[in-house]
Amino acid sequence: MNELPYKRYGDYQLPEIKIKQCNGRLGKYGAMRKQFLKEHKPMTYDDMILSETLFPHLLEVQEIASQRLELLMKQLLEQNPAPDKKNSQMDWVKYMNTLKVQAEEIVLSELVYC
Repeated sequence: MNELPYKRYGDYQLPEIKIKQCNGRLGKYGAMRKQFLKEHKPMTYDDMILSETLFPHLLEVQEIASQRLELLMKQLLEQNPAPDKKNSQMDWVKYMNTLKVQAEEIVLSELVYC
């Protein structure tokens, strides 16, 4: 286990903790997962920061959530075909938005808020 460097501030010695970020960009689901951990599981969040596993975890959640959303959208479209886009564009848009909301609800409950 690595020893943390400490710096003296007045009468106190506080650890110098730096958050190491990975090269990937944090997307919507990664940011939502981070906020969830911060608010509802602060001990896990702090543990992950100290062990430098937070950002790799968030990037993994982001990637898996995006893939799962894409897969769910395909499955939902196969089960319930969308209206013809050429004849009724607004109905198609409404229908696709409804499917996306359903798929996102599943992804959020399975991966982000657990």
